[in-house]
Amino acid sequence: MSKVKNIQRVKPSGLELTDRLVAINRVTKVTKGGRTFGFTAIVVVGNEAGVAGYGTGKSKEVSEAISKAVEDAKKNLVRVPIYKGTIPHEQNGKFGGSRIFLRPAANGTGVIAGGAMRAVLESCGVHDVLAKSKGSSNPHNVVKATFDALLNLRDARSIAKTRGISMEKVFNG
Repeated sequence: MSKVKNIQRVKPSGLELTDRLVAINRVTKVTKGGRTFGFTAIVVVGNEAGVAGYGTGKSKEVSEAISKAVEDAKKNLVRVPIYKGTIPHEQNGKFGGSRIFLRPAANGTGVIAGGAMRAVLESCGVHDVLAKSKGSSNPHNVVKATFDALLNLRDARSIAKTRGISMEKVFNG
């Protein structure tokens, strides 16, 4: 979420948020007494109407790790521009070794994306999009790369405001 200028943070109060579990990972800590097992979880929450966030949680039990991740995700909600059920324009995103590409799609296409990207896009409320994941398929990095792309999207209203011109001039040149 770096280098993004137009982040709109959202407060979770009053929103009906649904959470989607992206990945659970079992981790091991080796001590002199033996191995200690723990779990990490990454969760995406959203209201399926342009607001979403992700969070991570760690605990010795799966359910506790998930609940911690949900609480973390609710603290990191952002607004994403959606235009007629798809995204306003093509966008690339990257985080770590993950590279993703998002392209708007015609109505009825559906979410053509896999795994972690699908969870993020559905939580945002995107119904029609073509997406491609390149590079690392690590769920943590793919989620962060997807949010990088979504936060760099700009709708016509924000472009008009930035340029100081009317909406008609944005489309007519």
